[in-house]
Order: sequence, then structure tokens, then C-alpha cells
Amino acid sequence: MAAPTSLAGLQCPVPLPHRTEITMGHGGGGRLTQELIDRVFRPAFANPALDAQHDGAVLPAVGGRLAFTTDSHVVSPLFFPGGDIGHLAVNGTVNDLCMCGARPQWLSAGFILEEGLPIATLERVVASMRDAARAAGVSIVTGDTKVVERGKGDGLYVTTAGVGVIETARTVAPSCIRPGDAIILSGDIGRHGIAIMATRAGLSFESEIQSDCAPLVAPVQALLGADLEIHCLRDLTRGGLATALVELAEAAGVAIAMDSAQVPVSEIVQGACEILGLDPYYVANEGRFVCLLPEAQAERALRILRRTAPGGAPAIIGRVSAGPAGQVTLRSIIGSERIVDRLSGEQLPRIC
Repeated sequence: MAAPTSLAGLQCPVPLPHRTEITMGHGGGGRLTQELIDRVFRPAFANPALDAQHDGAVLPAVGGRLAFTTDSHVVSPLFFPGGDIGHLAVNGTVNDLCMCGARPQWLSAGFILEEGLPIATLERVVASMRDAARAAGVSIVTGDTKVVERGKGDGLYVTTAGVGVIETARTVAPSCIRPGDAIILSGDIGRHGIAIMATRAGLSFESEIQSDCAPLVAPVQALLGADLEIHCLRDLTRGGLATALVELAEAAGVAIAMDSAQVPVSEIVQGACEILGLDPYYVANEGRFVCLLPEAQAERALRILRRTAPGGAPAIIGRVSAGPAGQVTLRSIIGSERIVDRLSGEQLPRIC
């Protein structure tokens, strides 16, 4: 008997198990979904909260304040020198918690998978997330997967959220910034953005530029454990160093002055920026942060960061003054000053 007109041409293929690519069936909530969870996610992220296979993670009660953050990751390409989207997803959320003065504890992970994504690629990303979580001392305790049609997802997107415990009584926030504070940069800038750009454009340099993507748990906990009067921490991601300082100056109602002679930029990143027409002060980073604290404590904090910060070469790059509120200036090596503002657009899209 002929099919009804309304169903003519409708195809409903039955997906086979153990596919090598993501199919729409992997997002259907049935057998293939469970097989993907059991094959890829549960072995990598195994922990009691996740193994309970509940609708959410049941976590132990903790004393003190909690920090909570969320982030989405759409980087292109998925893999780049020094990291990948999985490494980036874990460290990005971990570092946001660190900037609140928290010790990161638990993460959730949501995956938007595009039909046709090789499962081997997903396994590689998940393994990277597992390794990054272990390095940062966090557990991935809950998550979700969804599948979109071929051509509508650029392979893979990852959304992570995180919870951390604030163990110090001190408040670390832009509102605590004070005139007279010194600004310490934890390491050289611009590596992540240039690594992405070089890979995306197929550029090669004399030496490979590696992303600075790294967890910031160790240096932040060392600073907090030293009983320094930390006023504010801010990681340098999209928009780079310049945008981060503008955000802080505006939020705190203070002025910030930077000295370009003190800002560490590697020769290879500087050279790449000159070739590509980019300003390294606005190039993204994923393992660098600024610390603002009283100037009298700056040298002590600098010594701690030299031992603990990934990438090394921390430096005191500027100071805070009372005004004009929201103004950031940069002093050049020849002594001239210019106003630093937000970019009107993006130097590099799809950077994180």
C-alpha cells in the first residue's frame, strides 16, 4: 500500500551502534546517546557524583562563600599549538573562578556536537578536558550533549560552568581597587591569539608560537596564601591586556597608567603582530592575569609569581591613580602617552 501523501519521501534511518561519526541519533536521548556517554564521557570524567547518573550532581556542603561562573567556547580551529577547545574550556572556567579568589572544585560541561564530527575527535577533546581538570584539581561532575544538523555547528562547541570555594575572608573584586595600587602582569602577552591566528591562516614562523592556555590555580592560591592584600585579579582573555584594564578602570572609577617598557611581549609575538597588523595589547591570552595590590607589597607578590605563574616573566607594568575615572593610558618607550580604549570590533574572531 502506498504511503500517505504527508509521509511521502520521509526517511527515518535507524542509526547503527559504534559509528565513527556523530549522527543525529546520538542526540535523540536513546540507545546511541547512552552509548556515547558510556563510551566517551563517563570513562574520562569518572567520579562519584557523575557515576551516580542522576539528573544533576549532588555535592557536599562546604563552609564559606562560593564562586560560580559559566563560559562558552567556540574556538576555530579546534586544535592549535599549545592546546585545544577542551583544554581551553576547562582552564577558561577554572581561571574565572580563580579571579574571584576561589579554589575551583566542580565543573559541568555541555557539548553541542555537529552531525558528522568524528568520534575520534570528540574523544581527543574529552581526553584533553580530563587531563586539564586533573591538573587544575577539579572534577567534571555533570553535563549534557546535543546534536545539530551537519553544517550548523562548526564541529563542536563546549559550554562549561564551575563552582569554587572562597577560603579567604578577603573580597577580591574591582570594587576593592584603590589609588596607589600596583598592577602586576603574570607573564608575557599575546601568545594565545597569535597561535590561533597562525594555525587558522596556515602561517609559519621561525619558531612555533604556543598558546599560553594554562590553569592559574597555583599562582593565585600562592598569592592568597601569602596573606597579601590582594585587591583585584583579572585574567586576560578576549580583548587582551588593554581591554581588561579598561574594564577594571571603569568598574572601579579610577585611572590606570601603563608603561610599555615594562610589559613583556616575546620577540616572536611582537614580530607576528607587526606582520599581521595587530596590537599585542589587544590580543587574547588564556593563561595570564593581572594582580592589583598596594604598591608596598608588589615586590613580594612579584617574587611569588616568578615561582608559580605559568610562562614566567611577571612584571610590574603600571599603577592606579584617583582619576580621571575610567581612563587608561600607555606610556611609550620614548615617553609619549596615549589613551587606551576598547576596540570597536574584533581583532580576531572565534578566539576562545
